[in-house]
Amino acid sequence: MIGTELLDDPRADPVAVERELKDIGRLNALFGGTNAVLRALEPVFARARRDANAGCGPLEWILLDVGTGLGDIPRAVVRAARRHGITLRLIGVELNRAAARLARAGDLDSPLAPVLADGGALPFAPRSVDVIVASQVLHHVPRAVAVRWIAAFHRLARHAVVLADLRRSRLAMAGVWAACLGLGMGRTTRRDAVLSLRRGYTRREFDALLAAAAVPAAARRGGGARIVATWCPTARPGADASVSARAG
Repeated sequence: MIGTELLDDPRADPVAVERELKDIGRLNALFGGTNAVLRALEPVFARARRDANAGCGPLEWILLDVGTGLGDIPRAVVRAARRHGITLRLIGVELNRAAARLARAGDLDSPLAPVLADGGALPFAPRSVDVIVASQVLHHVPRAVAVRWIAAFHRLARHAVVLADLRRSRLAMAGVWAACLGLGMGRTTRRDAVLSLRRGYTRREFDALLAAAAVPAAARRGGGARIVATWCPTARPGADASVSARAG
């Protein structure tokens, strides 16, 4: 692993954790982190709506967000799902107790139940959740661990797994540092934002993780310095399990 970020430490100072998570939420909203997940799930929700109109398919789903932070991304997904007539119940997995408390205390119109757990030892039965999202979390763990996490996500989800992470780019590193400075974000956020990109993936590296985890997905570039993979874990053998979103 390259370096250490504040959020790597589950015992980090709660005040510093809250400050950095709020900065990350702003960066997600401004530079594509939230939109990468929304775009990946849009065709999943549209397909579910069509199936429901045909008389099959549940419209009340459970979304499990691994490394939920403030819970800003899953709550944005709730609003998107509602437009398709789907109600989501949110569960957010965190190792950091301060982050878990902050996630619970977020927008009460979209309540989120935090669970203190490791992404590789999730306390859920196979096929017990409908959607799993892991946004900007895999780069926090070694590659071998990331492979085990991806395989675990595949076993747990019914309808979709969305992996959205950072695409390594020197241009993006310079850009995010300047953006953090211009937005008045602190030194720790500036350092960690650049370090996260250094820890990010090329498309080939991300495809290698997916292949090692034996999941039916391929990486694609998202907006900005993003890389995304989405698939349906319960697709019939021989069917195309990957889920595509329009580029933009």
